[in-house]
Amino acid sequence: MRDALPDLTAAGVAVVGISPDPVAQQKKFDDKHGLGFALLSDSDHQIADAYGVWGEKKMAGKTYMGIARSAFLIDEAGNISATGYKISPQSTIPTLTQWLA
Repeated sequence: MRDALPDLTAAGVAVVGISPDPVAQQKKFDDKHGLGFALLSDSDHQIADAYGVWGEKKMAGKTYMGIARSAFLIDEAGNISATGYKISPQSTIPTLTQWLA
């Protein structure tokens, strides 16, 4: 998202990242990677639950609760106009470009 931010901004898209990570951890990540867009902390998972992206995950034989990386395009009226559940970082921008076409 960071690398595509100039093009997204020119297309009228505001980028916001939301994760369950605490604000201090998000700041470290932003400082390290220079994201250039807002990061919001959803430590109680209310937003993730509302968007259907908080749930059971499995990795290395262990089961835990976590967030499914997803992308949403929300129009100016606040309506979800496109959804990308379990979207990979590599496919986020190409998918978003298709949504905007």
